[in-house]
Amino acid sequence: MLGVVRDGRTCPDTASRQALAAQLGFSETVFVDDPERGVVDIYTPGLRLPFAGHPLVGAAWLLDLEAVNPPAGEVWARQDGEFTWITARAEWAPPRRLERYASPAEVDALPAPPPGEGWLYAWAWQDEAAGRVRARAFPRRDDGIVEDEATGAAALLLTAELGRALNITQGRGSQILTAPGPDGTIEIGGRVRLAAPVPLPVPATH
Repeated sequence: MLGVVRDGRTCPDTASRQALAAQLGFSETVFVDDPERGVVDIYTPGLRLPFAGHPLVGAAWLLDLEAVNPPAGEVWARQDGEFTWITARAEWAPPRRLERYASPAEVDALPAPPPGEGWLYAWAWQDEAAGRVRARAFPRRDDGIVEDEATGAAALLLTAELGRALNITQGRGSQILTAPGPDGTIEIGGRVRLAAPVPLPVPATH
């Protein structure tokens, strides 16, 4: 799940945005500061992110723009009728530990979260020749997100490490496609489904 606040003016500063992201409890919440230029600001329940793939795919689809602009830089976007694609660079992605397992069954059997510290992206080949991957993502930070259902930044890093296009099944069934470009960029694609709008929580008063 992803939250998008279409009018960023409702939360004009970092503190109010971080508080709302924590209150909503989504893996990420995007604040749209300029819907025409695609200027966006991204928060997890506990921190602000310069780049995140899953939120930018969702925001690009919702705003129907050719580019979105998170703090990391301009991210080109396109839609092919089924998938929404963004183009990004691996160096924009926050660090993650990418750990390969012997089989998809081992990935599926991991507890949520696995023991240890730090962001973990657990993956295994489902079909190496076809580029099909099974993955699960565990932030392992104290913000209430035990497992991330779709992680474009981790998919970006794995694609850069392996140097090939991937078809990733993550979490309970999210599908993420990737395609390396000739200029060091990587495209990330996913399907987007719009849920019913949710009214913003009313701030507590004292």
